[in-house]
Amino acid sequence: MKGEGGNSDEDSRKEAVGGGGVTIEELQRKMAEFARERNWDQFHSPRNLLLALVGEVGELSEIFQWKGEVPKGLPDWSVAEKEHLGEELSDVLLYLVRLADICGVDLGEAALRKVKKNGLKYPVERCKGSSKKYTQLASVVNEEFRVDNIIDEYI
Repeated sequence: MKGEGGNSDEDSRKEAVGGGGVTIEELQRKMAEFARERNWDQFHSPRNLLLALVGEVGELSEIFQWKGEVPKGLPDWSVAEKEHLGEELSDVLLYLVRLADICGVDLGEAALRKVKKNGLKYPVERCKGSSKKYTQLASVVNEEFRVDNIIDEYI
């Protein structure tokens, strides 16, 4: 069923809670506006943002500390624990997006480039089922320099 704005009820719910197709650019705009409104740009140097990001990663780590291995989907976690996890993950994401923006890095493009690069470093036929670094994989060790050159030329 469509709402008044032409959106379905499901679309309206997603928009209300910020779900769906949130883009990196949208987060960048919202973070820039948030900082500008509070006159915080003066504090958002790359160093300060990086240190804040590291602090948030520490808070995220605390959630998992002492829990041992945790199964995917966190089936034994309460709603409150998952909500807290979402908040800390969001803090990490938002500082990362802000840091990239302040540094003039297109985070989306950089991430896609990195995925392509990792695909070349870790070809399925050499690494499937292995946790070894690409420099330790059979027949890649002697090609490390060449592989990096090929990656730079390919991407």
